[in-house]
Amino acid sequence: MSYDIQHDQSARRFETTVDGEHCLLDYTLADGVANCVMTITHTEVPAEVGGRGVASALVQAALDAARKHGWKVIPACSYADAWMKRHAGYDDLRL
Repeated sequence: MSYDIQHDQSARRFETTVDGEHCLLDYTLADGVANCVMTITHTEVPAEVGGRGVASALVQAALDAARKHGWKVIPACSYADAWMKRHAGYDDLRL
C-alpha cells in the first residue's frame, strides 16, 4: 500500500496520517567526516493502524531521502535497524 509521506526537514521528521492516526519517524542530522549522518531515533505507528506496512513505508522514505542527499544512516531505532537488516539494498547507507 502507498502512503502520502511528508518530510518535514525543519522538524527532522517523516510523517503520514492513516485513518486519522498520526504516524511518524524522527531523526537527527549531524555532520560526519565525509558527509551528513542521519540517525533514525524513533518510529511510531499507533496500534489502530499497525500491521499495514506504515512503519516500513516511513523507514523506506527516510532511507530514500538519505540516499538522495548523500547521507549515511545510523538506525538507532530498533525497528529501523531490523528493517535495514531485511533490505540489503540499503546496506550502503549504514554507518
